[in-house]
Amino acid sequence: MSHLDDKVILITGGTGSFGQQFTDTTLKDHNPHAVRIFSRDELKQHEMAQRLRHDSRVRFFIGDVRDKERLYRAMKGVHIVVHAAALKQVPAAEYNPLEAVKTNIMGGANVIDAAIDNGVEKVIFLSTDKAVRPVNLYGATKLVAEKLCVQANAYAGGQKTRFSCVRYGNVVGSRGSVIPLFLEGRRNGVIRITDERMSRFWITLEQGVRFVVDCIARMAGGEIFVPKIPSMRLVDTARTLAPNARWEIIGMRPGEKVHEELITADETPRVKEFATGYIIEPQHSFWDPMRNGDATPVPSDFEYRSDTNTAWMSPAELKACIADSGGHLDDVSVLTGDGDAEP
Repeated sequence: MSHLDDKVILITGGTGSFGQQFTDTTLKDHNPHAVRIFSRDELKQHEMAQRLRHDSRVRFFIGDVRDKERLYRAMKGVHIVVHAAALKQVPAAEYNPLEAVKTNIMGGANVIDAAIDNGVEKVIFLSTDKAVRPVNLYGATKLVAEKLCVQANAYAGGQKTRFSCVRYGNVVGSRGSVIPLFLEGRRNGVIRITDERMSRFWITLEQGVRFVVDCIARMAGGEIFVPKIPSMRLVDTARTLAPNARWEIIGMRPGEKVHEELITADETPRVKEFATGYIIEPQHSFWDPMRNGDATPVPSDFEYRSDTNTAWMSPAELKACIADSGGHLDDVSVLTGDGDAEP
């Protein structure tokens, strides 16, 4: 029996690309009692409802994570919450900082309160590599959200609710990411590159969803889970997607890093490795290491950076990832969706 079978699952930001993929995977591979989609966009909810109209297990709640009262209502009877709602566009967060704080930080706090008070069993927050030593506001808000999530296990007191995070890199083809931009450059013959040294972690939407599903089964509360994913240099991405385009080097934008990190040296003493990823253990007494008994400590000099990664994505693998995401190299529009905005 699957760990999602007969469960009531709520997904915040459920009409985003992750939420829709998570819903499809859960309905196909498991047998939940219900999947509740919680989001602000009535049009996306209508379109998703039309696509899934033959599946009576799906429910739709219009709401915003900023609205605690609405969250309380939506979480009645829920067993598992996947918190995917966020303002994710890096430039938009820089220009509208208080809006990002209200959604990404205060919204996360509302999810925590509503989950504890409704007796939810498990809550998993989605985070990002940009939360690691953040240089932009989006990353900073996600760092705070991670801290809130981990400490929520102590905040829950004697309640049964447990909280964990999943932290991963850029989603292939996500809205605002570099891949749709490079595909557009393939059409018009000009590629704009911020810095030729840059490297990035990449993960497909389906890989991200399946990793989250696995982590829901693994979590004891307080962990930050990090998947094993490949890196690729920005210039190699450009050569793969637009081999005949002319390059323009435009310089780094505000809030960008040359390389990304998923695990820092400061976190290494608390990191353990398992077959498909890493676990950053919390420092608090609520941790139960027996839940992840197959994980082993990493070497003392371990760091997980996009430039020193041991796994690198080949051009063929990148093209396959784009195809698996539902797109192909001559179609930009099908690659758009929610995800981290910074290339």
